[in-house]
Amino acid sequence: MVPNETHQYKGIVKLLLHFQWTWVGLIATNDENGETFVQTLIPLLSKHGICTALSEKLRALSGLIELAQSTESIDVQNPFVAQIISIAKSQVNIYIVNAKRHTTESLKWMIYFYTLLEDITSSSIGKVWIMTAQWDFSSGVLQRAFDIQVFHGALSFAIHSRDVQGFSEYLQILHSDPTLQKRDGFLRIFWEQAFDCLFSDSNEKESSETCTGQEKLESLPGTLFEMSMTGQSYSIYNAVQAIAHALQKTYSLRPRPILERSILTFPNLQQFLVNTVLGSISFNNSAGDMVSFEEGGESAAGFDLINWITFPNQTFLKIKVGRMDPQALSGQEFSINQEAITWHSTFNQVLPLAICNDNCLPGYSRKKKEGKPFCCYDCVPCPDGKISEQKDMDECFKCPEDQFPNRKRDQCLPKEIVFLSFTEPLGMALVFLTLSFALITALVLGIFIRNKNTPIVKANNRDLTYTLLVSLLLCFLCTLLFLGQPHSITCYLHQTAFGVIFSVAVSCVLAKTVTVVLAFMATKPGSRMRKWVGKGLANCIVLSCSLIQVSICAVWLCTAPPFPNLDTDSLTEEIIMECNEGSVTMFYCVLGYQGFLAFVSFIVAFLARKLPDSFNEAKFITFSMLVFCSVWLSFDPSYLSTKGKFMVAVEIFSILASGAGLHLFPQMLLHYSET
Repeated sequence: MVPNETHQYKGIVKLLLHFQWTWVGLIATNDENGETFVQTLIPLLSKHGICTALSEKLRALSGLIELAQSTESIDVQNPFVAQIISIAKSQVNIYIVNAKRHTTESLKWMIYFYTLLEDITSSSIGKVWIMTAQWDFSSGVLQRAFDIQVFHGALSFAIHSRDVQGFSEYLQILHSDPTLQKRDGFLRIFWEQAFDCLFSDSNEKESSETCTGQEKLESLPGTLFEMSMTGQSYSIYNAVQAIAHALQKTYSLRPRPILERSILTFPNLQQFLVNTVLGSISFNNSAGDMVSFEEGGESAAGFDLINWITFPNQTFLKIKVGRMDPQALSGQEFSINQEAITWHSTFNQVLPLAICNDNCLPGYSRKKKEGKPFCCYDCVPCPDGKISEQKDMDECFKCPEDQFPNRKRDQCLPKEIVFLSFTEPLGMALVFLTLSFALITALVLGIFIRNKNTPIVKANNRDLTYTLLVSLLLCFLCTLLFLGQPHSITCYLHQTAFGVIFSVAVSCVLAKTVTVVLAFMATKPGSRMRKWVGKGLANCIVLSCSLIQVSICAVWLCTAPPFPNLDTDSLTEEIIMECNEGSVTMFYCVLGYQGFLAFVSFIVAFLARKLPDSFNEAKFITFSMLVFCSVWLSFDPSYLSTKGKFMVAVEIFSILASGAGLHLFPQMLLHYSET
């Protein structure tokens, strides 16, 4: 009729996990039963992340009784006293007690000695005692006056029970008379011990009180006798009903004459049949519970979780606060009503803590302490980019891509989407510069158009100058494609348009440089270079150099074109909305080809810088290309070292600066023509 102890062990583990108690002590007797208890429970606790802080095996009860008879030997050197001091003064708040009668009796005596030594009350020992189902909370005669306040708030597992109708009334009217004593010899012994009296016909004369047999059981303190039905009594009640049901079923299996003849022939047959039937019966008792048995022949009733509330007058209440029901649905076997639990007074009705060290707060993770049980750990701040949002997390974790950790690293905040817009100060400044340079270029172009028939304009290849100024104007205006929220069209255009237009501009400068050099060489007598001087060569240079860049851009757009992209990794607190180049190789091919044209133009112009004053365009071109090359040589490190909208700003500034450098050539030419 006793449930399988495995369910009790599982209930203990679930109780500890429910309250997050991971630092507990074990108390058992120093015998085979205690050893089995410890060896079974410790691995089970460890498996579920619960550490055993200490395991105390209490000494034999006989030694404690001897100690009680010699009070002068009660000192800290006594092994019994040293053991209870270890239990009482440890930092462990939760003790699981293998509540066999010898264990609890020994524990009570040890607590009694401790209170004598420390001159305190037992209620000062503020612990949460978790008792196994063998505990009946009754004291022996020698401990009638034991202060039960030490067990205030204790939790115990008990064999599942319910109040049976009429049981309390039966106990209230129960008395001991000679007739009843003859039928139940135990009743006489119990009566004399419980009421500390002797019947008149007793041979012993140690007590001055005489038992009348009419004493009331309800007058006894609860520590000696409980008026409610205990788990043990309920088991006996169910056992009697189970036997009755088994007998009834046995007699119903066969026709009565055959059964009676079998029993007469084989006297042990009835017991065999009853035992066979017992394992399969199932019935509802008068308390409304279903009584059945598991495959191993043990009761399937499970365990109740009891909270013990004690009072100074040695009375107590048992409050049922939970249940371990093996017949419940998976995951619902253990239930508890935490609000109904009363804790020991030292905890001020606050949930007791049972941890090796303080919890790691959010923003920290646990790190195991070397040489300590796994429940003991240090708290380490989360590294950059990671958070922990709960207590006692083993690992910090990264925020989603669109979020970032706050300063405490205990929460993820949404990232702000950023791009270089027209409305912010930096964007407005770049727009102002762009429009200013474009306006200046347009004015210079207008001056050249107005003076298109002057000798200086004609002599400098008027069409090539127009092409250069128009390409510079478009270069300045193409920077506007880099501003604002990126879209597919703008991403397609802003790098390719910039590459092609700039290539046209640099090609024009290269064509002018080559034209100047050829013009100087053609002035020499007998030179064959005269046939190369003219618009044809210049146009050919511009067209061929530009077509190469167009071809590169076309391949880029056909294979891996730029596209709008959200960069969540480069910046911690922001998401960069940008145009991804698609193919970085093609992007640097475009820049590399531009650099190649600029370098060739610079070298040719530099070599021709000492031409006579009538060919001084080469000096202007050399200076312009020096500015252009300087800008783009500093572009790469600046571009690669910046992130987000500032990367876009660096590219826009480089375009404007290099365009302004190229623009110096026609301006200086214009100034020279005026002088």
